[in-house]
Amino acid sequence: MTDNDLPSNWARWGRDDRSGTLNLIDAAARARAAAEVREARHVSLARPVDPVPLTTGLGPVGSPATMPAGVLQVVNFNGAKPLALTDSLVINTHNAGLTHLDAVSHMPVDEQIYPGVPVAEAVTPTGVTHGSADPFTPGILTRGVLLDLAPDGGSLPASQYVGASDLDAALARTGVTFEPGDALVLRAGWDVNKPLDQPVPGLDLSAVTWLNRHGASVYVGDISDRRPAQFPMPVHQVALARLGLPLVDAAYLDDLADVCASLDRWTFMLVLAPPRITGTTGLVVNPLAVF
Repeated sequence: MTDNDLPSNWARWGRDDRSGTLNLIDAAARARAAAEVREARHVSLARPVDPVPLTTGLGPVGSPATMPAGVLQVVNFNGAKPLALTDSLVINTHNAGLTHLDAVSHMPVDEQIYPGVPVAEAVTPTGVTHGSADPFTPGILTRGVLLDLAPDGGSLPASQYVGASDLDAALARTGVTFEPGDALVLRAGWDVNKPLDQPVPGLDLSAVTWLNRHGASVYVGDISDRRPAQFPMPVHQVALARLGLPLVDAAYLDDLADVCASLDRWTFMLVLAPPRITGTTGLVVNPLAVF
């Protein structure tokens, strides 16, 4: 498959588009989400994170991957009697141990950022001017659909590629019709905070084509691209960079799977409310599934 054969939304919503597949979340999609709230229950889809003390330095600590820890912390306390206590956090947004929302600027294609803006025009040393996480900061609300690829608390083999047929089979088990504007929440039973040279299952290009064909607005997963990486990376370099499909990386989905199984319901209101920090390549997020 050549680059010209890869699915793309670069010409779909105009050259200055900043929302990507969030354009698919219309009033009908939000109404579908609202109709899911019947049980007065909610579940977090974010990993818990223990900050690493900033005093240990910015080397590869707190994570077996060759990157700094997800969160570094210093408590602003010197032993004197305080009026108030504060702390400062250094967030390494795209860490595999931290649930985060990728903006399209995270992955350029041929020195361009979705939908074809040169990197030199879109990114500066002081912030991202096009393709940033800004469109996420008012909040994202749509219907989420959980597809559990390893039911009953299982996990996929490390070597597995997830393809369109796997998504079709998982969707058939739910009895749900996936509608344009829905968010796909995909559980494989994996913790991706592993050394980068260790194998991890991931989606193949047919799965990304499935997302495009079904009109997925957001992808939330405990897996994304397979490791060791093969190029183009289907999730980051095709779904995110070419389709403009926001990705929630490193989600924790076991609690959600348990609730869905107990209720025999695989759809819910999905709420993403990242901090309103502008000009970033992504943001930490605590996704909520509301039933």
